[in-house]
Amino acid sequence: MTDAKVPSDDAMNNTFIITVEEQNINFDPNDKTLLNNLEKNNVEVHYHCRDGFCGACRVTLAEGKIHYPNGEPLAFVGENEILPCCCIPASNIRLIIE
Repeated sequence: MTDAKVPSDDAMNNTFIITVEEQNINFDPNDKTLLNNLEKNNVEVHYHCRDGFCGACRVTLAEGKIHYPNGEPLAFVGENEILPCCCIPASNIRLIIE
């Protein structure tokens, strides 16, 4: 399960650790989305719409849970895939970006 249906207070107020490309990044809730946070930390993720419509930013969630604060995205999301443009971590997570 990739999406925590009801985010914990931690998901909205605390930082979680994002592990990607052999680095650990603290998620800053002020960044609003996982994509914004990754960009701020110089992790390149391909994207187009930034709203969950196109699916271009699709990455693999190897560990952890995320939450889509504005509801499920419209783009197709396969098993263990997430759209960082419209999600936030709900726990520490590990991503695979191809």
